[in-house]
Amino acid sequence: MKFLFPIFALCALLSSCQALAGSQAGTEAKFAPETITAFAKNVEKYAAAQGAGAFIIGRIGRPQQELPKGIRFTHTAIAVYSAITLKDGSTVNGYAIHNLYQETGKPDVSALVVDYPVDFFWGVHELSAGIIIPTPELQQRIIAAISSGKNKAVHNPAYSVIASPYNNELQNCTEHTLNIINASIYQTTDMRQLKANARAHFKGQRVRSSRFKLMLGSLFMDDVTTRDHDGKVVTTTFSTIGRYLQQNGLVKHMAVFNRDGSSGELL
Repeated sequence: MKFLFPIFALCALLSSCQALAGSQAGTEAKFAPETITAFAKNVEKYAAAQGAGAFIIGRIGRPQQELPKGIRFTHTAIAVYSAITLKDGSTVNGYAIHNLYQETGKPDVSALVVDYPVDFFWGVHELSAGIIIPTPELQQRIIAAISSGKNKAVHNPAYSVIASPYNNELQNCTEHTLNIINASIYQTTDMRQLKANARAHFKGQRVRSSRFKLMLGSLFMDDVTTRDHDGKVVTTTFSTIGRYLQQNGLVKHMAVFNRDGSSGELL
């Protein structure tokens, strides 16, 4: 039975890597549609009550016990209060969510996709939302950055689930969100400057897995690679973005919003 151990170890590794890979759209719903819809609407109401014109939003796409240490949310995006045109041509106000998603059938390639809260939470494992509301000035800068296309200017479609935040060789959803935030803060889309600023001021999340295991995973998953890392494997997470903004006095409100309508501390 000795030969089974490497198989079990590999399965555990791939599960861990998949737990990080939350940048996917259109996954199967685990809750009733009306439950997801009600939760999504309550998230919108909560954010609006806090005065959020734009905020960073996170979701939980895998069971907590499968997530690597220090990682709480599997996908991160930016929600912007917008006029939304419905299929019948009418217009309503609500939050449009600006995502980086992996392309279907091409997990190592990403695209920028706008969806809405119900879509965003459709395939989640847990109905909890991470919410980071920046200061009003930073909110306005983020809104301006997205409306002027700066989110596209700081997008790199070469995807890795554990992309380094300190260079632009590869990118994941959370690093892309950080890029938009920093483009808004520093008023530039010069990637060399943005990455220099990230190295100077942003502390990423250490990925607690050996290089051998990550290398093994890269043999089986197109969206896992460490080639953009120098030394320890570090990536961007929802929580590290929260700490970064909090430490620099750029947060108005942060919370985890739960299914029962309660909210708790994010960090």
